[in-house]
Amino acid sequence: MFDPKLKEALGRVQKPGRYTGGEPGSVYKEKEKMDVRFAFCFPDTYEVGMSFLGEKILYELLNSHENWWCERAFMPWLDMKAEMERLDLPLYTMESKDPLTAFDAVGFTLQYELSYTNILAMLDLAHIPFYAKDRDESWPLIVAGGPCACNSEPIADFFDVIQLGEGENQLPGICAEIEKAKKEGGVPKKELLRRIAKIPGIYIPAFYDVDYYEDGRVKSITPNEPGIPAVITKAIIKDLNDFAPPTNFVVPMVGAIQDRASIEVLRGCVRGCRFCQAGFLYRPMRQRDANLLNKAAQDLCANTGYEELSLSSLSTSDHSQLEELLDDLNEWAPEEHVSLSLPSLRMDNFSQSLIEKTTKVRKSGLTFAAEAGTQRLRDVINKNVTWDEIEKTCSIAFANGYSSVKLYFMMGLPTETMEDIEGIAETAQKVVDLYYNTPHAKGRGVQVTISCSCFVPKPHTPFQFVPMDTEEMLREKQKHLVECARARSRKIKVNYHDSKTSFLEGVFAKGDRRLAPVILEAYKRGCYFDGWDECFRYDTWMQTFADLGVDPFFYCQRPIGLDEVTPWSHMDYGVTHEYLVREYQKALAAQTTQPCNRACHGCGANHLLGGPCFDYSQNLV
Repeated sequence: MFDPKLKEALGRVQKPGRYTGGEPGSVYKEKEKMDVRFAFCFPDTYEVGMSFLGEKILYELLNSHENWWCERAFMPWLDMKAEMERLDLPLYTMESKDPLTAFDAVGFTLQYELSYTNILAMLDLAHIPFYAKDRDESWPLIVAGGPCACNSEPIADFFDVIQLGEGENQLPGICAEIEKAKKEGGVPKKELLRRIAKIPGIYIPAFYDVDYYEDGRVKSITPNEPGIPAVITKAIIKDLNDFAPPTNFVVPMVGAIQDRASIEVLRGCVRGCRFCQAGFLYRPMRQRDANLLNKAAQDLCANTGYEELSLSSLSTSDHSQLEELLDDLNEWAPEEHVSLSLPSLRMDNFSQSLIEKTTKVRKSGLTFAAEAGTQRLRDVINKNVTWDEIEKTCSIAFANGYSSVKLYFMMGLPTETMEDIEGIAETAQKVVDLYYNTPHAKGRGVQVTISCSCFVPKPHTPFQFVPMDTEEMLREKQKHLVECARARSRKIKVNYHDSKTSFLEGVFAKGDRRLAPVILEAYKRGCYFDGWDECFRYDTWMQTFADLGVDPFFYCQRPIGLDEVTPWSHMDYGVTHEYLVREYQKALAAQTTQPCNRACHGCGANHLLGGPCFDYSQNLV
């Protein structure tokens, strides 16, 4: 039975199904018999959160413990948020409808930097203090994990515990320590955190002090508690076969963005693209056995009723048993009307066989990541794809009845010139020409879609040292790309990301703890759902930075010295600093020196194109 306030709120919002719960696959337990209750919070809408495979993995894993109960909570959309504030209805979980304050721990996944204000909004709706220092034993532990944990410093002060690496072992370890402490009659919060800190890959922000130089750079990051390591090493699962994929998804009531069965076939990547943070964070590459995957996929589709199965990973076509797995899946999938999709295909191992084995029921769209428009720039970023491979891949697709292809690119990459931007349009035009030179169904025109994101240098990658392009530079490149595409063909469609949101992403990606007050103040001024165009308040953000005396350009548009202490220097993700420096230098080694043309500096000095320029304070680095 719904609380009268909740019932009233649901009657006044557009999509009440986002907030009702009761979906097939939901786990219900007797809360009075539970030793540990964990609220898994996704800091975005229900539709986005229910597409996240990580939540499904941990939801099933925690709930496999008889005396633990993991429940879900999502960021309510604007109308529901307003109703909850009007009615003083605390943020609750989907299963029990209990407020977050009723839980032992509340966990947030850090998937995207622009969700940070949503985390504060959810804490606010739950009436939980923002800062960890303001929460004693009477409050739930606030926990975080996910890819953005690799530099969680901008929001570190809000969290008690942050998980670096893979959570399948860490999160049960945290819950076990909570259970032990409760059975002892409760222990002081600091003692509980000391115990949790012994779990591999666990970072307790309160146990570290950060000092800064007068120019704003980080001077040192040091532990302030005995027995706490100077560097936290990420947790890793050595054998993925020890953790079978989940087979009982919660099936959403309101359509998720990716509403399908999904099986993680491998983790990590062997490619070494210098721009790709995920490729470095999830090393080394590990894969699940084909027999295990086939059984899990069949059980998942039978339990959920899904008729589409996605084989998920950073690079699915790199699985050594992929052909064998597809053969096994096709023994039962067509009979059950289940289609197969491989969302992470590489152009250099795409084949006629893969198309035949993934289109027995229905075709899914084809998307390939070329990343850069010229071979020179693809070599710089270590994206080992050639035009011959692009041509071969698209020829196979067109010969098999496809008439549309989406190509992913980035702009703002290190050493990039306008010739590289023109190369994006030229590549798309060559694909259009290829279609008309390949036998295809008569009367069907081709559509080549360019999807171009703004490159954001990320921590733990070789490009963490480079400054991000300015907003003016990115807008100029976007305009040039559109003009080049229009001049070539009406068969080319161009989509690109907003440079303003990319700028804020860059600030948070390489930021430090001094950003926490900015994020909190921006939230108080109405900033949340920053990743949504209709909600993003760029001017409010910039005014907040100015009012608090924080320069955002310092973080993302300043070259980082190769020997500089970074906000994430105390976080070890298995790739050494020396390796990142070598890869960065290799990327630039083939470039020639020429006068600096950076709009953000314009120092006029000769240096490697795209390499270190004058730093933000106009001192040569």
